[in-house]
Amino acid sequence: MPLAVCATPIGNLEDVTLRVLRVLAEADVVLCEDTRRTQILLDRHGIRARRLLSLHRHNEAGRAGELVPRLAAGENLALVSDAGLPGVNDPGAMLVRAALAAGVEVTVLPGPSAVETALVASGLVTAEYRFLGYLPRRDAEQRRLWHEARSWPYAAVAFDSPRRLARTLAHLADASPERPVAVCRELTKRFEEVVRGTAAELATRFVEPVKGEVTLVIGAGIVDDETSREAIAAVTQLVDAGASRRIAADVVARLLGVSRNELYRGSLDVRD
Repeated sequence: MPLAVCATPIGNLEDVTLRVLRVLAEADVVLCEDTRRTQILLDRHGIRARRLLSLHRHNEAGRAGELVPRLAAGENLALVSDAGLPGVNDPGAMLVRAALAAGVEVTVLPGPSAVETALVASGLVTAEYRFLGYLPRRDAEQRRLWHEARSWPYAAVAFDSPRRLARTLAHLADASPERPVAVCRELTKRFEEVVRGTAAELATRFVEPVKGEVTLVIGAGIVDDETSREAIAAVTQLVDAGASRRIAADVVARLLGVSRNELYRGSLDVRD
């Protein structure tokens, strides 16, 4: 039997596919990052799993050696994490690699993703983006990261601790004060919040620790002169069509990842 890797809700327990629910109900064993968290999901949907077994970052190496022979023997195993897709900043990647190396088929059941949910909600989507995982804890490492990111022509998505968010935004604002940023907190949950603005604006707003899980979206970095000229031309055209200059600059900045203030000033220079 293949190993079934199942995506589970990142917050709202209704955000789970019918296919995942069926597979969890049919599995001989459901492998869980935290059996208590998974039991809440199963109870919400009236599923009585045959057996729950823990698989987390502290025991994954040992579990992989135990479970691969069982998969090869035909046992039906389903893998879940506390939220989202196992293996992406959650336990599971080691077991998947071991299963594939042993010739066991692995099937992935897609579903909720904090990365893509935050990216779309931010309004900062680009043709490509970079996933950073959890941000470095050390100040020096963060400063190096944000300095390097100044020239990235694409958006980036990262997970951050609610306790370290203020410090992260301060470092980002030091490196790129005009960089468009979105702080996405408690996605899909009751108190979901998406706050958008420049790095400098958000560093001023978030000066104390927050509550809940945080996903940070950072817009594209410095663009070349040609893109900047095209962006200013787009703002000018919108203004000529009757749009407010400030709104036009904001819309184009979000679409192209260019500094809103730069576009506003640039369009004024064109007018003059």
